[in-house]
Amino acid sequence: MSGRPKSRKGARVIRVHSEEARSTSSSDTVLSEHGNPDSNRLTGSWKIIISMAFILTFLLIGLRNHMWLKETEFPQKSRPFYSVIAEYGSRLYNYQARRRMPKEQVELVKKESRTLENNFREILFLIEQIDVLKALLRDMQNGLHSYSWNPDGDPTEVQNHTEVMDEEISNLVNYVLKKLREDQVQMADYALKSAGASIIEAGTSESYKNSKAKLYWHGIGFLNYEMPPDIILQPDVHPGKCWAFPGSQGHALIKLAMKIIPTAVTMEHISEKVSPSGDISSAPKEFSVYGMSKQCEGEEIFLGQFVYNRTGATIQTFELQHKVPESLLCVKLKILSNWGHLKYTCLYRFRVHGTPGDDT
Repeated sequence: MSGRPKSRKGARVIRVHSEEARSTSSSDTVLSEHGNPDSNRLTGSWKIIISMAFILTFLLIGLRNHMWLKETEFPQKSRPFYSVIAEYGSRLYNYQARRRMPKEQVELVKKESRTLENNFREILFLIEQIDVLKALLRDMQNGLHSYSWNPDGDPTEVQNHTEVMDEEISNLVNYVLKKLREDQVQMADYALKSAGASIIEAGTSESYKNSKAKLYWHGIGFLNYEMPPDIILQPDVHPGKCWAFPGSQGHALIKLAMKIIPTAVTMEHISEKVSPSGDISSAPKEFSVYGMSKQCEGEEIFLGQFVYNRTGATIQTFELQHKVPESLLCVKLKILSNWGHLKYTCLYRFRVHGTPGDDT
């Protein structure tokens, strides 16, 4: 009986020692676990500090570049770049517009293009026929030279009459060819951009902002654009290649290629037959012209007021109503009204004619 209690006491002692061992091991593990978070927190705080330093560095670099770009002035050098962007943008927009056209308008454009091609072929055919006619006239003249001489060596009346007809026909043919190949106005254009003329934007109206005129990339519009004002100083007159300004009244200040004494101006617009919409109500109607002599500033000299006839010829020349004794460097075009378009007015080409001044 006395042996059993002793065994129980021994079992209790063993259990107490095992529990103490477990508690010491658990305390060691707890200490080791509490030792690691300090190092982890220290590493995380360093990462946050380094990332904040990088962010501040990038912000300072961006701010410095922004201030440098703001202080740098280069408006004149950027204009050709923007004009190139506008030109290529217009081509891309026209291409996108053709793709979005309804079938009726596409058929109309195709019909007009076929008509233009047929007219061009007819002109080429007429030129070939004229060349053939000239060759036949030369052969006829050579034949008459060989068979129409008298024994005395004097030419006959038939030969004289044939030579006169040959000369008249040849002159007529050369005149027609000359008219086909030369400019219709036959006067020097001192407002031509390629000759040195330019638009002074400070004295020119703002361009019309069209939200539909955008550059597209995979069907997504990402950049608005408009034709620059100097498009009116270029000979490329095709539908859509015009400068538009909002409303029916606007102005453009033109610096001429050289100082001249102006004598006439020419306004050009497309016809209703060429217009894709069949309407040219945005064409200018009443307009006036002023001259400036002192560096395109100061007093404006009135030169005349005119009306562009939308049903007349596409190219209309107007002689100035008031002559000036001194040569002018700049001309200001003021559009007073259009032919009924409510949103904008479109100018295709404007020319200035005259005689060079003595101080050029």
